[in-house]
Amino acid sequence: MRQTLLVGILLLPTFSAQAYVDDDTEVDPVVVTATRTAETAEETLASVTVVTREDIERRQARSVPDALRGIPGLAITNNGGAGKTTSFFLRGTESDHVLVLIDGVKVGSATLGTTAFQNLPIGAVERIEVVRGPRSSLYGSEAIGGVIQIFTRKGGGDLRPRFTVGAGTHGTTNVSGGLSAGGERGWIDVGASYEDTNGFNSCDGQVSPGAGCYVDQPDDDGFRSKSTSARMGYRFTDWIEADLHWLRSDGEVEYDGSATAGDESKDRQQVLGGRIRLTPTGAWTSTITAGRAWDESRVYYDGSFLSAIETERDSLSWQNDIALGISHLVTLGVDYQRDQVDGTLAYDEDERDNTGVFGQYLGGFGAHDVQLSLRYDDNEQFGDYTTGTAAWGYSFANGLRLTASYGTAFKAPSFNELYYPGYGNPGLDPEESQSVELGVAGRLAAARWSLNLYQTDIDDLIAYDATLWGPNNIDSARIRGLEAVVATEVRDWAIEANLTLLDPENRSDGANDGNRLARRPEQTFELDLDRSFGPIGVGGTLFVAGRSFDDAANAVRLDGYTLVDLRAEYAFSPTLRVQGRVENLFDEDYETADWYNQPGRVFYLTLRYEL
Repeated sequence: MRQTLLVGILLLPTFSAQAYVDDDTEVDPVVVTATRTAETAEETLASVTVVTREDIERRQARSVPDALRGIPGLAITNNGGAGKTTSFFLRGTESDHVLVLIDGVKVGSATLGTTAFQNLPIGAVERIEVVRGPRSSLYGSEAIGGVIQIFTRKGGGDLRPRFTVGAGTHGTTNVSGGLSAGGERGWIDVGASYEDTNGFNSCDGQVSPGAGCYVDQPDDDGFRSKSTSARMGYRFTDWIEADLHWLRSDGEVEYDGSATAGDESKDRQQVLGGRIRLTPTGAWTSTITAGRAWDESRVYYDGSFLSAIETERDSLSWQNDIALGISHLVTLGVDYQRDQVDGTLAYDEDERDNTGVFGQYLGGFGAHDVQLSLRYDDNEQFGDYTTGTAAWGYSFANGLRLTASYGTAFKAPSFNELYYPGYGNPGLDPEESQSVELGVAGRLAAARWSLNLYQTDIDDLIAYDATLWGPNNIDSARIRGLEAVVATEVRDWAIEANLTLLDPENRSDGANDGNRLARRPEQTFELDLDRSFGPIGVGGTLFVAGRSFDDAANAVRLDGYTLVDLRAEYAFSPTLRVQGRVENLFDEDYETADWYNQPGRVFYLTLRYEL
């Protein structure tokens, strides 16, 4: 299984999606996030889902959360429509327990500890890798539930322009375009997009405590965004290659708020990164990566400015991959990260840095595969922390594969939890976890399937402590889950289905002991069907979510719901097609967060051109 490691090392620096070939031969996608080195999806010992550009366009996804909805183990909540706060809960862990990378650069708000997925432009995305399970032993803080890495369009090949225009319900319009090109040694892609929607009333709140958004503003809450992106690279020699990428997204969102919380925010996310890859010998690849991520937000009420917050995250990494034969790979590296906060609030501390040193071994011994990784982090605020992962796989001659893994992880407290004026607690310790996972995967006739069973125990969870009037390490949780995935083809219908069963139990002392963790459905199921009839393509998605609760006391229940989406397209030529999508066909009334509305039946029409 590890005989492709040397090939993988050569593929790694390009972060290419060239593994997706549209022909009669099935090619397993290459992933880099699970081990920070290139492997095929079937080869890696982690649970991984890859969303390609082809998947995004086939499903006519209109946002990053839309593209990721229904992935095994991933629950998504939204506070009232496009552009509103959107949270990801990966394998039942907290929304700030998922590490997010864009082209290898760590992004997110240093104050909130989360990433504004709703503001990321879907038109700039080439593919998304979702790794489920702890990855702190490779990436450090936040990767308790897993890692989500977004890769922007790379470019290459002949000059290829692209253009998309769409319109739909709630006065929604969007337009995007770009240009991709490349030669024998270089590549470039540039793109831009704009979206505008009138939206709908985001929250059915009341002017009373505990009533959702605590206000009554029954108006439409719109969203407007514009983005630009660029990525370019050049291979100077056979052993020196450089890559540069930039992404900027500006959003303006209206919401139901108040004179203290505001009712409009103008947000900007930006990431700039570069990488130099050196291959001094055929067995040694050295990669230096540097980047900066900005997260900025300005809040207004009735057009008047209220507050602003800006965070910056600088990162620098040096990684060395050393192949020992064709079946063994050793990775050694060091990461540096510096977070800084600025704005209208005065934090007691407004910057901190973290240095992490990590090592990994990937080995193949006949039918056995092994992954061992260890990391040491030295953080200016909380001191040092050590995490590790051990994984094993065994492949039978009939294609059946067994896997088992154990990993530890941690999450450093955010600046808000530590230093928010009048609220923060600088004595907080990191949240920490231990996870174990068992998996089996194989093929049956034309079907690919997998089953994964896992348990994660989290200690020192940060929650509000009434005795301190602020956050404290007082909670703990035990999360058990089962993920089942199958993909096949029946009578020219491509069929993909997955089921997640989740038992997210609060294990804290006190009245909430034994309750369900908030906003995690106990069951989710998705079924995708697609088929082509010459130039016509049709498909549909069935998504089912079980009940969840909106609060730790489990006093507020969110009912389960079922959504049906239908889609169709017609290709006038290989470069021009028109697409139509109906979401929530049966106009289901549901909520993913209490009081916050979700769209009813909506329709969108899109025209796509790509040379």
